Amino acid sequence: MKEIISTDKAPAAIGTYSQAVKVGTTVYLSGQIALVPETMELNDATIEDQIHQVFKNLSAVCEAAGGSLQDIAKLNIFLTDLGNFATVNEIMAQYFEQPYPARAAIGVKELPKGVGVEMDGVLELGY
Repeated sequence: MKEIISTDKAPAAIGTYSQAVKVGTTVYLSGQIALVPETMELNDATIEDQIHQVFKNLSAVCEAAGGSLQDIAKLNIFLTDLGNFATVNEIMAQYFEQPYPARAAIGVKELPKGVGVEMDGVLELGY
């Protein structure tokens, strides 16, 4: 059975998707960009601001699902500039403890609303 996860502490979906879907003990997190949930405006002054906002949004959805960022088993990071890879690593270390999740960092041409970073992932609550 699928359970739809939704919280007002993360941006509302801006398309035909759910913030997350839970199947058993696995939660599939939709992509998050740097939207501020309260205003649905971008927090995009710097790439650092964007990355922090994305982690805050992911954290809110993880909590709504009954977990935390630490329960993410696989994290996907999409960057329009792979030159920001080191910045993502530095900021990610502020939100995650070892052992870190499996991860991919992928360079893409563009992302929704012109942002420089988007992340999605898979959360596992059963361990």
